[in-house]
Amino acid sequence: MQRKVVKTDSAPKPAGPYSQAIVADNFVFVSGQVGVDPRTNSPVEGIAAQTRQALENLRSILEEAGSSLERIVRVGVFLRDINQFSEMNQVYSSFFSNAPPARTTVQAALPGSFLIEIDAVALKD
Repeated sequence: MQRKVVKTDSAPKPAGPYSQAIVADNFVFVSGQVGVDPRTNSPVEGIAAQTRQALENLRSILEEAGSSLERIVRVGVFLRDINQFSEMNQVYSSFFSNAPPARTTVQAALPGSFLIEIDAVALKD
């Protein structure tokens, strides 16, 4: 099995000892992405904006890996406050209108001012 590290400046740099993503054979495993704008390295405000930014970060990493949002097979969504599910889901659904991937959504203790973290597994194109 081949293993390749994925790195792009179009998404936030890892804040610890992990890669933005790993390509292993025909799969792309994307680390959890938060609502940080990679140009400013600062979180955007609010659950809707953080959801959108986290998904844009996922898109950038997947494209660098030779994949896309349409090739995602599984998503994990971690919310600081499960009461924000509906607002998150409205933004999320705009990214996955056709044949959405399998998904798990849970409430989680997230560091700093992060309201959401999203990870994914996708097929490589």
